[in-house]
Amino acid sequence: MDLTKKVLELMNKPEQIRNIGIVAHIHHGKTTLTDNLLAGAGMLAADLAGEAMFTWWHETEKEREMTVYGAAVSMVHNYESRDYLVNLVDTPGHVEFSGQVTRACRAIDGAIVVVDFVDGVMPQTESVLRTALREYVKPVLFINKTDRAITELKLPPEKIMERIGKIVIEVNKLIEKYSPPEFKDKWKVNVMDGSVAFGSAKYHWALSVPYMKKYGVSFKDVIKVYKEAGEDREKLKELVRKIAPVHKVVLDMVVRHLPSPKEAQKYRIKQIWKGDLESPLGQAMVNLDPNGPVMINVTNVIIDKVSKQEIATARIFSGTLKRGDEVYLMRAGRKVKVQQLAVWKGIQRLPVEEVKAGNIIALVGIKGLYPGETIISTNLDPKSVEPFEEIRHWLEPVVTKSFEPQNPNDLPKLIEVLKLIEKEDPTIKVEVNQETGEILVSGLGDLHLQIIEYRVANDFGIKIKTGQPIVVYRESVEKTSEVVEGKSPNKHNKFYVIVEPLDPKFFKKLREAIRNGEIPEGRIKKDDIWKKLVDLGMDKEEARRVQMVHRDSIFIDMTRGIVYLPEVIEYVLEGFKQVMDQGPIAWEPCIMLKVKLVDAVLHEDPIHRGPAQVIPAVKEAIKQAILQNPVLYEPVQIVRIDVPPDYIGDVSSLVSARRGQILDMQIDEERGVIKAKIPVANMFGFTDELRSVTNGRGVWFLEDQVFEKVPKDLYDQVVRSIRQRKGIPEGVH
Repeated sequence: MDLTKKVLELMNKPEQIRNIGIVAHIHHGKTTLTDNLLAGAGMLAADLAGEAMFTWWHETEKEREMTVYGAAVSMVHNYESRDYLVNLVDTPGHVEFSGQVTRACRAIDGAIVVVDFVDGVMPQTESVLRTALREYVKPVLFINKTDRAITELKLPPEKIMERIGKIVIEVNKLIEKYSPPEFKDKWKVNVMDGSVAFGSAKYHWALSVPYMKKYGVSFKDVIKVYKEAGEDREKLKELVRKIAPVHKVVLDMVVRHLPSPKEAQKYRIKQIWKGDLESPLGQAMVNLDPNGPVMINVTNVIIDKVSKQEIATARIFSGTLKRGDEVYLMRAGRKVKVQQLAVWKGIQRLPVEEVKAGNIIALVGIKGLYPGETIISTNLDPKSVEPFEEIRHWLEPVVTKSFEPQNPNDLPKLIEVLKLIEKEDPTIKVEVNQETGEILVSGLGDLHLQIIEYRVANDFGIKIKTGQPIVVYRESVEKTSEVVEGKSPNKHNKFYVIVEPLDPKFFKKLREAIRNGEIPEGRIKKDDIWKKLVDLGMDKEEARRVQMVHRDSIFIDMTRGIVYLPEVIEYVLEGFKQVMDQGPIAWEPCIMLKVKLVDAVLHEDPIHRGPAQVIPAVKEAIKQAILQNPVLYEPVQIVRIDVPPDYIGDVSSLVSARRGQILDMQIDEERGVIKAKIPVANMFGFTDELRSVTNGRGVWFLEDQVFEKVPKDLYDQVVRSIRQRKGIPEGVH
């Protein structure tokens, strides 16, 4: 039976499906491993594995030699005389493209965590593992580049196993730290049971304890082959593939230790969908019912640069989707017809007529799809269906550039293209100033924005000019304001507001709860949310009166018995939202605020208390309250810098010169590791300067991102420069 027929057959057998991802720190070998798995499944010539980089569909990935976009591929693996369909998603390792990892984790149930034998667990290993575990994705471990122990470090087998043991302990610490409570122990990886494999994706071999026992192969056999092959790397690959093929060892581990969709959806649905699990729809998803209503979550959207079609990757959680079906897009609020349905084969697609629950699919040519969209059957009432939880990323865009077409006639096309790219990557934010026509694109870092520039110019043929990178600050208050009155333009309505800073400990917990989907952003509609806020440390009375959470700030209605307030509360909240999006200090977003409405006077005639009256009054009151005790926060990056020990002094000076602060330093014979925090405003050009002072031997990695108060001596200067850049007139807030 040919491969295509086998894939189509296995798509109907959920117990024999594994939806998995490969996640790792940058350059630890994810895409090379993917190539090997494809070669083992007969989809790629064995001698091309590690060279073809089959899932790199964009030339920027080949140029920079790293994954930028997640790619999916379906393959067949035979384990103990039974065929399995493995739907695999390769993901980026660079932190600035980690939004792709976040979205991929919604589609998959299990993950191969790849760790470099020499580097060990690195910052991005931790962040991708945290992302996977928060989506209830079960991990297994592949320790890559183990051959460096043989060729470079010349370690004996017992020392190699000792090093592997240390990596396993580090990974298990992270699994314990970030796993759902019920899986903290169950999901730990173990060398003896085969949930850990080790080898070299580049040279096509791997070992695991079960494989070694079953086939009588040991490390000594691999070392012997290395000696026999000498410098002939092609011969080495050929010989070592025969005794310990990487695809077999790793895919055996996947089938044996990672769950089928049937098993995974029993515990994953409650995490990614907050509807009633006992309802027919909830039960259809928990039980992976192919005859239930269609319930699909879109996890990724790419733009085909040839056809300019939008191609979405999606996971079917219940029901069966057929080509030609009419479905409803909940976010877009409209019906569409499914014209083309396919499964992924890396950069290629295999058209199919229908797909049952439990599979990862490609939807071709449906306009207006976004990552996170919930697609449902048209026979369901959209008002009664809870959409899937929003796919949230742990980092926010903090670097912005202005984009301008060289030819003014290209402006509408440029805006359209950037909006398409924003769909592909929701960690990109595109803002268009309707008055000035200025386009601002925000991303996770300078490299992130460089890739966008490249794609606009090369994929879409629009020549552009870009401005210098801009840092996005946050506005807040230092202490509680007095009561401030806001009057409507017609003077018939008055709103009385207090603004205070959120307690930092509570704020940290709140952000975590929002990122984990425990507390929704937006209008608070559920009755039980106040209990969660109390658990986080909020006053019980205030928690019961929370109306909205927006941009990590909270609006509370503390009024009692104001007759017409329920009729205008949506306008009040709109005013709150607008100020949180654009604060009064320098029109930057707000953060860490608790806005309390304490009283209101409203005109009895509805015509005199419409949105044009209420929204400006509320906005004015909140703005004036903020300006009583204004404070500005700046994004600060926590970074790890790896350098040879001789350069520690030079790098410490470099960090200090950029307003940085060293948090920790560890030095051994081979390398020094500095942990530091540096304001994003001072990070531009850091990579080049680090390479310069370390003769190209220093590298840095982002560990986390926080917001800290701008030092008092810089506050006026920073505010003035932002206002000048935005052209905000003196006295305007």
